[in-house]
Amino acid sequence: MATGARPKVFCSWGFPEAGLAILREHADVQVWDGPDGAPRDVLLDALRNGAAGVLALPPTDRLNVEAMDLAPDLKVISGFGVGFDYVDVPEATRRGIAVCNTPGTLTETTADQAWALMLGAARHVPEGDRYVRSGEWRKYEPALLLGTDIHGATLGVVGMGAIGTAVARRARGFGMRILYAGRSRRPEAEAETGAVHVPLDDLLRQSDFVSLNCALTAETRGLIGTRELELMKPTAILVNTARGGVVKQAELAAALRAGTIASAAIDVFEVEPVAHDDALVACKNAVFAPHLGSATFATRARMSRVACENIVAALEGRRPPFLVNPAVWQE
Repeated sequence: MATGARPKVFCSWGFPEAGLAILREHADVQVWDGPDGAPRDVLLDALRNGAAGVLALPPTDRLNVEAMDLAPDLKVISGFGVGFDYVDVPEATRRGIAVCNTPGTLTETTADQAWALMLGAARHVPEGDRYVRSGEWRKYEPALLLGTDIHGATLGVVGMGAIGTAVARRARGFGMRILYAGRSRRPEAEAETGAVHVPLDDLLRQSDFVSLNCALTAETRGLIGTRELELMKPTAILVNTARGGVVKQAELAAALRAGTIASAAIDVFEVEPVAHDDALVACKNAVFAPHLGSATFATRARMSRVACENIVAALEGRRPPFLVNPAVWQE
């Protein structure tokens, strides 16, 4: 970039103006204005043409070696969300590129979504809605769409980070017994929620509801497959608002068809959007949402603002508030 020129920032979607207005004060901003995220060739062209920052749309943008090789001026990648598995973080660190995210902005909203899905699956809310709209409901039927009680049941939380803790906190209002599994104990979460730390296999065996709230890492990819599903109760419900890759999707579909578990409530998929003819989508004993974990007006505006504040800080030589790869930052 020429000396004194405003840095270029590429935004791969029309993010909420709460954040874009901040960027425009400090940079020349290019916003992809299509209904979907920017096509890959558009992203790569922006990098090739001197983008110093990218406001990325996870998980569809792929900021990998190929992309970074085309980006001589790239200083910061800030994602619209908490997950950062769409970035080759070690490669970015090696090149001195800051990788940022928006933790804390969507914790409570995503926990709400997990509970919406859990309640929807337990009490057959989507099926009931369809039944009424179809005109089939013509009389009182005592055995119609019998569901599963949540109050007094056992909830297993896989990944007791901020979102997992928020999910567990809500469970106390339902008088649930709470178990959690993770790499380490979380004493503060235990004190707040009454949750008990157990090995994953024990959690799966004992829980009536299993909520996946862990990050997608090499360790958690494919964490839940046939073996783990067979450990669960046949009456159990699996809820995933984490990342699709945490679950082996084809194996979950097979387990639902076989009645290995009663139901699943899924907000995230291995490949998004999920194919309409995917075996999982064909399972009638499941509830789906199109990745709506953070989808409220207030939360999306907050995410945009924090993501853009990360970019501005990095471009001004200040440490971004939410830096995924702190090793890249030299004070």
